Amino acid sequence: SPGRTPSTSLTSVAPPFAFGKQAADKALSAVLIVVLFVIMVSLGCTMEIAKITTHLRKPKGVAIAVMAQYGVMPLTAFVLGKLFQLGATESLAILICGCCPGGNLSNIFSLALRGDMNLSIVMTTCSTVLAIGLMPLLLYLYSRGLYEGDLEGKVPYKGIITSLVLMLIPCAIGIILNEKKPQYTGFIIKTGMVVLLLSSAAIIVLSVASVGSGITVVFSPSLLGSSALMPFIGFLLGYVLSTVFKLNDRCRRTVCVETGCQNVQLCSTILKVAFAPEIIGPLYFFPLLYLLFQLGEGLLLILVFRIHDRIKKPDGK
Repeated sequence: SPGRTPSTSLTSVAPPFAFGKQAADKALSAVLIVVLFVIMVSLGCTMEIAKITTHLRKPKGVAIAVMAQYGVMPLTAFVLGKLFQLGATESLAILICGCCPGGNLSNIFSLALRGDMNLSIVMTTCSTVLAIGLMPLLLYLYSRGLYEGDLEGKVPYKGIITSLVLMLIPCAIGIILNEKKPQYTGFIIKTGMVVLLLSSAAIIVLSVASVGSGITVVFSPSLLGSSALMPFIGFLLGYVLSTVFKLNDRCRRTVCVETGCQNVQLCSTILKVAFAPEIIGPLYFFPLLYLLFQLGEGLLLILVFRIHDRIKKPDGK
């Protein structure tokens, strides 16, 4: 509703859970920001300035990723809403998610898939910067007939800028450490991965426990189907597009996860800002549902590629 104001920058970048408990929200969000900082420093340690500048000078991979991110995902969300005959509110929740930029999860998946980390960070940065202009445009185009209000005016610009800061500053620290103190980078990367595994398990448990029985409303067959298909289609078409444009294997893996992974934190913020609780109801929890499918399908993708790499090795690759 128009009278509502966005939540603080801490809650705007945290995963969507425990909505009714502001003190718990802020405490958990602060912890998550520290965790994200450690993880992004570790990812920065895998990057090299020379390779980053190469991607900026020859932005073929970045251009393909942006085309996939803002071409494939909003259209996929819109089509799934029609295909599953969702109501206006449900369609809007999925559409908002589809119009969001890529999230930090894509950078983590890219590392696990042995993708190009330099391209991954450049892509996520460009995707997030472009969201300032493309998100309101896409929401305006696709939400016509579904929502009478000013949905494009609800884009959380503060949250977008905060996401950029929380990604670029720790990554820059990691890059500097990699350049100046390379003997420590192996330990930092391992520490980041351990923190990632522990925090992922904790976030899932706390999220499900916090929302309680309210989330069962979101677990309707139509929403489950659309939530499961959306990241899958993103991963698949991202890989297909990058193959068509003849990117190398590491870049194809990176574009694949960058396309399928959405910034669900921004989606959660828009839902909280744009709609009163009595209108959106339990659909506040849709970003969590998408996050769980995104995480599960991403882990399955990592497993498939790891098996593929192991099989191909004996053949001489």
